[in-house]
Amino acid sequence: MRRTAASLLMLVAVACGSSSTPGTTESPSPTVKPIELWPLPDDPMALAREAGLKPETSEKLEYHVHAHLDVFKDGKPVLVPGGIGIDTSDPQVKEFPGPGYGGIESPCSKACISPLHTHGPDGVLHTESPTPTPNTFGQFLIEWDVKLPTGTKVYIDGKEYTDDVARIELADQREIAVVIGEPPDEIPSRFPAGAG
Repeated sequence: MRRTAASLLMLVAVACGSSSTPGTTESPSPTVKPIELWPLPDDPMALAREAGLKPETSEKLEYHVHAHLDVFKDGKPVLVPGGIGIDTSDPQVKEFPGPGYGGIESPCSKACISPLHTHGPDGVLHTESPTPTPNTFGQFLIEWDVKLPTGTKVYIDGKEYTDDVARIELADQREIAVVIGEPPDEIPSRFPAGAG
């Protein structure tokens, strides 16, 4: 039976839940149209392997965590597209409005999804893996084929991170904000309610 986009989103929302902390700021409103700096790369499985990840023929949910990424350029949100780490051209990969990708009910004939990926353009970084190995932000940047410009600032849960950003662990419910140029009015400091 085919899953619809609505039922898939409902399943994800119910399965993942959310938490809120008073006095913190969530990600910007989804009504703000983000600018697109970096589109989906051409060869997602090669990039996943380059990042040290083992692509699979279907989604593996034994280890399933969500981090969230916001990117800003001169105060404006930047699109984190759905389909990073997914071979969106594979016939077993379903496309949902947004666009979003996933819902692999029958395994692909060859590797089509990395254990680190985005389903939709909501900034949620999914780790769906058969082994409990946390992924890193550096692996995600390799998969997206993005090199952050010199002078970029990175924040974890609202606090500036000054160490090697490639080593940031994509822990469950972690909020990562990347700021290129002028910062936004507020830096997001918590995983958005209802995301993932």
